[in-house]
Amino acid sequence: MTEPVAVTGLGLVTPAGEGADATWEAVCRGVGTAAHDPALAALPVDFSCRVPLSREALDRRVGRTAWRMSRSAVLAVLAAREAVHDAGLDPGTWNGDRVAVVIGCGMGADAAREEQARRLEEQGADMVSALTVPLIIPNMAAGEVTIDLGARGPSLAPATACASGATAVAVARDLLVTGQCDVAVTGATETAVTPLVAAGFWRAGTLSRRTDAVAGASRPFAADRDGFVLAEGAGVLVLERAGDAAARGARTRALLVGCGSTSDAHHPTAPAPDARGAERALRTALADAGLAPRDVDHVNAHGTSTPLNDAGEAALIARVLPHRPSVTAPKGVLGHSLGAAGAVEAALTVLTLQHRTVPPVANLRAPAPGFDIDCVTGEPRRQDVRVAVSHSFGFGGHNVVLALTGAS
Repeated sequence: MTEPVAVTGLGLVTPAGEGADATWEAVCRGVGTAAHDPALAALPVDFSCRVPLSREALDRRVGRTAWRMSRSAVLAVLAAREAVHDAGLDPGTWNGDRVAVVIGCGMGADAAREEQARRLEEQGADMVSALTVPLIIPNMAAGEVTIDLGARGPSLAPATACASGATAVAVARDLLVTGQCDVAVTGATETAVTPLVAAGFWRAGTLSRRTDAVAGASRPFAADRDGFVLAEGAGVLVLERAGDAAARGARTRALLVGCGSTSDAHHPTAPAPDARGAERALRTALADAGLAPRDVDHVNAHGTSTPLNDAGEAALIARVLPHRPSVTAPKGVLGHSLGAAGAVEAALTVLTLQHRTVPPVANLRAPAPGFDIDCVTGEPRRQDVRVAVSHSFGFGGHNVVLALTGAS
């Protein structure tokens, strides 16, 4: 059993708005944030879940360094600032040598990449920005967060597709328990809502095609689900060793008590139909925490609203957790922010533990026939959640599960 790690701060920038409170309120309302997207108007699927802040508004919040950052880096910096403030830490006084930053990203800055490619094709090499490479490399969000916070410890940028955020949290936990840092600022960011990415997912058959009812398009675990809604966002958590957090009198929102990571070794994009790789990740996380499956009260599901993922995940939950813990799936409200999703959903799991409330799965009346799982629907459910798990699965067969408990 690994030493528990305290979650002392949260920061979120999502399609529900800026700030963890805004996102929590939105998922509890259970209303989808998807809307028609002018940038995707020429595509068969013309809707997405975007952060409702213009680039100009985001730049004003970040300040004078924003001009050199991609949108994904800007979101990461804003979420990290909120998380550090929420933790009661001051980058002006901490020992930056002992602060790690682990910010995952599944795709990199795709909008910047597509814009510079367009300039090259239409206007020639002289019009390509000299900042192109630092704008598009996927580790730059982590780099900009370290610069912004003066964090000079380990800086890492895990890329495990849609499991990147959860992978980042697990890696940050390991840095803490092995003594390589005293504070870890960790999470993920993604801004891949672009015509090329959307067209690629549409061609792969993974996007919802409900263009006539976009707010209800993402419907995890529903019988008539037909794909996910592409989204953007960032989520950041501050982690500290539980003893260190207590010693400085910090508020502990929740404890990260276990992590499990496995690979399907099955297919580049399709999940293994028996979900055995995901099952091993879940069992590994629980064993790491010294818990048994029967101890789990709540599951924050990956729940993408795709036919394959939801069928496999529902079977996994029913098989390993037959006592029917409550299940939610935030992508019904927020869409699928790819690499950022695992971090956003880890933060929401912390809030579920803290508020003793499980948000509903948006756009769901009841799980599909044969899905023997207890999805919360309609209204938030009051529940004394003591142990929760958050699932994240990604292309390439990546499976990551985080196990969390309440602070007390």
